[in-house]
Amino acid sequence: MKPETHSLREATDSPHPPTFRRVAVYALTRRGAELAARLRDGLAPLSEEAALFLPRRLAPVLERIHGAEAATLFDTLQETLAENFHSFHGHLVVGAAGMVVRLIAPLLTSKKDDPAVVVLPQDGRFAVSLLSGHLGGGNQLAWEAARVSGGQAVVSTATDVEGLPALEVLARDCGLILENFAALPKISRRLVDGERVTLFDPHRILRPHLEPWADRFECVETPPAATVPQVRVDWRERPDDGQVLCLRPQAVVLGLGCHRGIDVDEMREFIQATLAEAKISPLSVALLASVETRRTEPALLTISREMSRPFITFTKEELGGVATPNPSAKVAERIGVPSVCEAAAMLAARTGSLLISKKKSARGTLAAALRGWE
Repeated sequence: MKPETHSLREATDSPHPPTFRRVAVYALTRRGAELAARLRDGLAPLSEEAALFLPRRLAPVLERIHGAEAATLFDTLQETLAENFHSFHGHLVVGAAGMVVRLIAPLLTSKKDDPAVVVLPQDGRFAVSLLSGHLGGGNQLAWEAARVSGGQAVVSTATDVEGLPALEVLARDCGLILENFAALPKISRRLVDGERVTLFDPHRILRPHLEPWADRFECVETPPAATVPQVRVDWRERPDDGQVLCLRPQAVVLGLGCHRGIDVDEMREFIQATLAEAKISPLSVALLASVETRRTEPALLTISREMSRPFITFTKEELGGVATPNPSAKVAERIGVPSVCEAAAMLAARTGSLLISKKKSARGTLAAALRGWE
């Protein structure tokens, strides 16, 4: 029942090759087109799609360049990059780095959303990771491009240069959501400067992946004050003054019940207030669950879309087999089972205990369970 996740793999020597989803390759000259066609072909096995873009003026000679005849032709690189920028997950440009910097500058939005950009000279001797080296997979893309071109990958991110972990990549690969990007540079700088970083990871989600750098982390069982720079892997809301890199596990299942036609605003506010009262981060909600008779309930479907979390339902027989703390004869009479929200939460989390026992609003009910840990 875990939501599907997509991630780039972090090691070139991994037994599983990295995947780059959609990659666009560009060139401006005939010699560059030859390299670009090789790059497109070399990356195709690692990609869902690898597309080649070449200038229209090269059309008369493309048939003499192996693979280049399958290229999409463009009039200007600037317009094509702008059109493709957020449609592809990685861009390789055979051309001058300065030119590419100027072309992509107006297109940048955020570290979380920008795609990877790698630049190569037309002889392929270098593959420079220019943008989104970690989360966007730019460093990996540069390593793979260098493998194809026979050149040298150029990676300038400090953690990679020092052989240190990229926490945002490890977090993503562990299924953790990075809550506050503003704290990431502070923590990374401490690592690069040789300082130890405090790690609070009570469920040991991230800690096993940090074993190669165990001397750089001080693992604690109780979270220190928010003034201490730290990495905190936790579903709980705790004080934070900007020194805490919060990594949220998708660990909490919400069981929901409601009257038919419940107003979405009422249900949304009920969920938000209950999570706030229990000090549960909304980012740690893994999925929503209810009874099969509510599988098309508009309010629940809307909230599922808004939270970008799956909404699953169980049959009455499945829910009826769960022993819950607060069964209700009234619910049994109306729905056909003694519990909806508590049973759905426990069943979806595959646990026998609750984090939040049944709460009621005017027309809704909510319970929560922690999955994966007791």
